[in-house]
This record gives sequence, C-alpha cells and structure tokens, in this order.
Amino acid sequence: MRPVCLSTLKPIKGSGYSPAARRNLWGGARVAWTLPFDRAAFQSFRGKNSDRMSISGIQEKISLRLVAKALEPTTQDGTHLLKPIPLAMAAALELPEDVPANEHLTMQVAAQVFRLSTAPCGLIFFPDGAPALVVRRFDRSADSGRKLRQEDFCQLSGRSAQTAGRNFKYEGSYEECGELVRTFCPAWRIAIERLFRQIVLNYLIGNGDAHLKNFSLLEMPSGDHALSPAYDLLCTSLHLPNESRLALDLFQGDFTTRFFQANGFHGCDDFVELARRFGIAADDATAFLLSLPEKQPAVHDLIARSFLSDSAKARYRQIFDDRLLALRPCAAV
Repeated sequence: MRPVCLSTLKPIKGSGYSPAARRNLWGGARVAWTLPFDRAAFQSFRGKNSDRMSISGIQEKISLRLVAKALEPTTQDGTHLLKPIPLAMAAALELPEDVPANEHLTMQVAAQVFRLSTAPCGLIFFPDGAPALVVRRFDRSADSGRKLRQEDFCQLSGRSAQTAGRNFKYEGSYEECGELVRTFCPAWRIAIERLFRQIVLNYLIGNGDAHLKNFSLLEMPSGDHALSPAYDLLCTSLHLPNESRLALDLFQGDFTTRFFQANGFHGCDDFVELARRFGIAADDATAFLLSLPEKQPAVHDLIARSFLSDSAKARYRQIFDDRLLALRPCAAV
C-alpha cells in the first residue's frame, strides 16, 4: 500500500504529513513525525505538572507548544495536545495499542465522510515507534493566540461532582443537549443540525463515551457562541465491547419509541424523533439517515488506510456495519 499522510490518511509520496495537513495541523511548519522526547520524559513531565495543566478527562495527555518546528511540553499557552497509548488503562481495555489510531481514524471519518467540523489531528511517534495522537487546539484565536472561552455541556447545565454525583457527565440526555444549544446559540438552527449529525455519527462508529463533557460551545470573534469542533471521537466499542451503545439517554424522562420497545436498541425511528424534538424537520432527518449506507464505502476505505492493526480494522468495520443495519428500518419510514 502506498504511504499515507499521518493526518489525512490520503496517499502521499514519501512519509509524514501532506502540505494540506501541515497547514491545518502545524500552521504550515515542517514538523517531524518523530517526537523530540521519549515516553519516559512524557510520563515524568505529566507526573510533575498534572496539577498545573487544565486538561480534562482521564486519558493520559499533556499540552504541547509548537516553537519553530519543534514540539515542547508546556503547562501554559499550549498549541497542541498529545495523547499516547493509555498505559494506565491498558489492563481494562482490549487492543489498547490501537487507541491513538482509533481516535485518529474516527476524527477523519467525522471530517471527511460526515463533513463535521473537527479538531485538526494526526499521528506522531515516540522515538521507539510507539504512536500518539496529536491534536491542534481550537480554543485559541488564530490571529492573537488569545484563549477563547469554551464551556462544555456539564458546565452549561450546572453539573459537577458536587451537584450531580460522581457520574455527573453521564447524567443527562441528548435531548437536553439540544435544549442547551437552542438556549445559548443565537444561530441555533445551524448548530443543532451539526449536533444531530454528530450524535448519529457517535452511534454509528460505536462511541459509547460521548458524554456531556465531550460537547462544548465556543466563543466566536463576534462574542456569540457556537457548537465547537468535534473532539474526543473514537470507537470505544473496539476497546470496551460490553459497554452501552450510548453514553446518554436519547430522550429526557422515561420516553422510549415503539421501535426501541420492540427491539431493545435504537433505530431510525429514535433518531427521527430526536430530530423532531430538536426542531429539525422529520423529512430532513429521514433523508440524512437514508443516505448513511452511501457513506459505507468511504468509511471502509479510511479504515483500510488507517494505522489500526489488522484485527482492529476488522472489528471497527464490523461495528460500523452492524450499526448501519440497526438503522436500516429507516428505509421503511
């Protein structure tokens, strides 16, 4: 197979990042695809500075700053995030070595196939060849470097461990996410359609960890707020095959569709109902859902060109195809 770009997965001559990827991920700089520090240095820096870095989530990560053509660990004014293989969680996961490639692939599926705005990302490697995901931060002004105000849906809904308990980021529904968008986004009709497509994508690619902290609103130069680029997208079912299909309930309260009552899993009827509650026309939602099988070849192609292991590629493809089948009753709507 021809070499592919470490960001876009498109065929390139040579190795590393394509010109388009360099512009998108590195601002045009020619950054090496091997990190200038090893995993021991990563762990040492993270251990010494974990209380000083404002990075949420339980996965191991540090903030980086791009200085000239080199990436340096930093505790402030970071331009990128680095997410290696999660060694601390490896014992609880299947195929833990595939986590960086999984998230990278899923972000490319979201951007290239589903046309969602996503955080620019790519793969990069430690000197020993171990992969890591590098993500360009989107909460910085491209012109001034000023940090833009970003609030996740836990913050917007007033949820924290103190107010909603230990599992606060899972205490909610996607219907409520739509209400938050309608409340805080002036251009909510555009934002809520993006939110709907992102929720459907999470279902299709087996992301059972799309919780309230994985959706955010971002301050715009105008001062208004819009849905942030998608981030932290991965097929969690690849590593946790027994987890639930969705991190949140689709609907508020105890409502379930007849389809769910009859089948025990979500299908087209569920997502059309969610769209209706979002204020999206049922015909528009149905047309989008009916178009999903057309995306299958493009997703399969990206899987084949990804840096997943062969066994992970086969499982990822099976998960995606099974979810497509789950939505197939849509054809009868």
